[in-house]
Amino acid sequence: MNVVLELDPLILARWQFGLTTLYHFLFVPLTLGMALLVAILQTAWVRTGKIKYLQLTKLFGKIFLINFAMGVVTGIVQEFQFGMNWSDYSRFVGDIFGAPLAIEGLLAFFLEATFIGLWIFGWDKLPKKVHLLTIWLTSIASIMSAYFILAANAFMQNPVGYKLNPERGRAELTDIGAVLTNPVALAQFPHTIFASVMFAACVVVAVAAWHLSRKQHVDTMRTALRFGLWTNIIGFVGTFFSGDSLGLVMTQTQPMKMAAAEGLYQTATGADASFSLFSIGTPDGAHEIFSVRIPYLLSFLSTHTFNGTVEGINDLQAEYTARYCGEDSLLTCPSDGSFTPIIWVTYWAFRWMIGLGVLAALVSVVGLWLTRKNRSVPQWAWKVAVWSAPIPLVASLVGWIFTEMGRQPWIVFGLMTTESGVSPGVTGLAVLISLVVFTLVYGALAVVEFKLITAAAKAGPPAIEEPEDGSDVDHAALTTVY
Repeated sequence: MNVVLELDPLILARWQFGLTTLYHFLFVPLTLGMALLVAILQTAWVRTGKIKYLQLTKLFGKIFLINFAMGVVTGIVQEFQFGMNWSDYSRFVGDIFGAPLAIEGLLAFFLEATFIGLWIFGWDKLPKKVHLLTIWLTSIASIMSAYFILAANAFMQNPVGYKLNPERGRAELTDIGAVLTNPVALAQFPHTIFASVMFAACVVVAVAAWHLSRKQHVDTMRTALRFGLWTNIIGFVGTFFSGDSLGLVMTQTQPMKMAAAEGLYQTATGADASFSLFSIGTPDGAHEIFSVRIPYLLSFLSTHTFNGTVEGINDLQAEYTARYCGEDSLLTCPSDGSFTPIIWVTYWAFRWMIGLGVLAALVSVVGLWLTRKNRSVPQWAWKVAVWSAPIPLVASLVGWIFTEMGRQPWIVFGLMTTESGVSPGVTGLAVLISLVVFTLVYGALAVVEFKLITAAAKAGPPAIEEPEDGSDVDHAALTTVY
């Protein structure tokens, strides 16, 4: 009996892009957040002259550099995948999608790479304040880089600033300003930055807690601990309010995503538009068996009113079918006719994103309470602090899963379905081979990254002696600290 294993290039291409994207995103939040925190710590040193701030700058600067290098390596692969597995998508939308990515590479990343080099090698060559400026410019450039990438992604969520050219069969850019000021990008940007600050702050807390549990570098690490705890709470507040704004924009631009986030099949208003904290339904997700609900909350999240209407999946399915599945439809009607994403993925990803973010903030609130007035901290608290470091990162990852999976079946909302964007000449076997290779290579890089950062964290702050005569630290000696 012959067994034929059919490899679907679409499914494999989606898995490959999803895995490599999420893997690359492991490094993005730490780069964005840690660059900012290192700049703040170095500013504290320049303003106060206290050696502990310089030590923390060097320690977390090293972690930032390790992470930055790994992020660059893994990010390069992303660009090649558009041509490898998604050539029809690239051909259709490349005129628009490529513009913000080109600006990111030629402007933001160029500035980031330039100033990070000046920061690394300029300790003994640049005046103190000029050298401080280089790390701030590095942070600003990395944030700019994030914005341009988010603007490109926002076009996929809410296409603006384009016109369709039927003769060439593609979308063409008409207004770069509209692309760069896409409401989705404007809402996604602060949400991403604040979430990145949370993760970087939790890493600072974890490193400090590890040393404090062993009573090492107590004065320096206590400062790092309190700094990280407060920064995480500030990051959470920013993430909360920016997430609320993003929810409003999402409801306006992608109502199906909000309906899928709640598993809401029938259009609801007011008290009926409730938010379920927990729900058990039938295997297809179409019917609820049991749930714990908060009345009016979904209405408020979607419209900022308690009597707002939230469109349901069934009504939206009928609306999209009438709009996108006409006789002339080529790229906008899925082969199965369904415009509904995978409900259980969007439902639980949305809740895990919120729940993990709240949990990370609670860890910091408890940490501030336990460490007030130099009180003795139980050993279990240090362990919780160390192991809670990845919580904001996991929240960000499931948030992106929700963002991208909730957009399905679209690769560009309203313009092109995902199945229409895959490369027609790529076989399932070819995608499978590259998927396996990427997974193995990325797995090895993950081990290297974790060991390097762990080693740097455990090594602790460098030993820098404060001059007895009160003079400035010898900058020439600082170049050897790394």
